[in-house]
Amino acid sequence: MEVMFGNKAFALTDKPLERGLAAPDFTVLNTQLQPVTLADFTRDFIVISVVPSLDTGVCDYQTRTFHERLKERSKVDFLTISVDLPFAQKRWCGASGLDQVVTLSDHRELDFGRKYGVLIAPLRFLARAVFVLDKQRTIIYREYVRNVSDHPTYDEVIKLLELAR
Repeated sequence: MEVMFGNKAFALTDKPLERGLAAPDFTVLNTQLQPVTLADFTRDFIVISVVPSLDTGVCDYQTRTFHERLKERSKVDFLTISVDLPFAQKRWCGASGLDQVVTLSDHRELDFGRKYGVLIAPLRFLARAVFVLDKQRTIIYREYVRNVSDHPTYDEVIKLLELAR
C-alpha cells in the first residue's frame, strides 16, 4: 500500500491489517519512558489514533477531536501513537491542556509501525491511521488514510462505538 506524503508516494513497509484479525501486541514508550503494551489497556474498546507528528496541524486536530468525542466514554481507551519522542509528546500534552491524553512513542523500535503496517520507513514516520479494537482485541475498524495531510473519518469511528454499546 502507498500513501502520499507531500507530493511523493511512499510504500508502507508492511502489509496493512484487515478487520476481523486479532490485533498484534506491540511495545511503545509512554511519556515517562516506560514500556507499554496492548495488554496495559483493559477497557472494552481501544481506539488507536496514529499520527506522523503531534506538532503538525492535522495531527493536533485529530488528537483533539478524538479526545473530545471519546472522553466521556468509560468503556473506551483512547491512544495516540506517533514516532515523536516521549519528551515532545509530554510537552505537546502540557501545551495543549490535554494532560489526560495517552500519547505513546514508537520512536525506539518502530514495533507498532511495523506490526500495524503504518511505517513509512524512508521518513521514519507513521502513516495516518485509526484502529478500533474490541474487548477480545479483534480489529473491528481500520482506516489507512491515503494522504497523510488528510483527516481520518471521525464520524465512522464514533458511530461504530455508539452501535457497539
